Amino acid sequence: MLESETIQGLSSSCPPTHHRSTAPPAHTLPELLQQLGSFHQALELYGLSPDVGHQLLRQLLFHISGTTLNYLLLRKDACSWSRGIQLRYNISQVEQWLRAQGLQQSGAREMLEPLVQAAQLLQVKKATEEDAGAICSLCTVLTPQQVVKILRAYTPAAGLEERVSPALISSVEKRLQEQQAGSPGQLLVDTSHLFPVHLPFVPSPLHLDELCIPDSVDLAFLVRL
Repeated sequence: MLESETIQGLSSSCPPTHHRSTAPPAHTLPELLQQLGSFHQALELYGLSPDVGHQLLRQLLFHISGTTLNYLLLRKDACSWSRGIQLRYNISQVEQWLRAQGLQQSGAREMLEPLVQAAQLLQVKKATEEDAGAICSLCTVLTPQQVVKILRAYTPAAGLEERVSPALISSVEKRLQEQQAGSPGQLLVDTSHLFPVHLPFVPSPLHLDELCIPDSVDLAFLVRL
């Protein structure tokens, strides 16, 4: 999702200090949306309970979001204003897919929130103390370590921005630590984390005494009580 450039010409505004790979991304955004569609269609085809299907979709989007965020945190050339614009657009396409499938209330959208905030962090101003306060108000699900890492790796647009000052980074870090006191902080997302699965009891509308067992299955020894 981070490498797929669906906004044409945006890559030309990337900082010239980093050499971008000319190789195409391993997976494009249209391919991702197609895979999500196939996955959702398979769940419906096999008659899986919608509640269980929503849990599986949340787990899948958690993995996609976490992997993308980790990739962003580990690559300095990914932290720029233009990449934030591209990433936010790609996320919006996944959000639109969720709405088109009627999955707004499935909880899957919440799995994308850390990635949304990371994309917005790349786009907001990062110069004054007021900006520091706005950043802290924005980054409610990102950890202080993740926010600081992105700010330190951020490459300003040539001639339009200045590098984020150490003073602002320290201010943001201190505010976030106070804001998220007591919460465990980590840099990378544990993409191997599995959410607990809840299997709701869904009674069948078909009564067992109404079942007709074909003779071909050779179960004549079964009798109704």
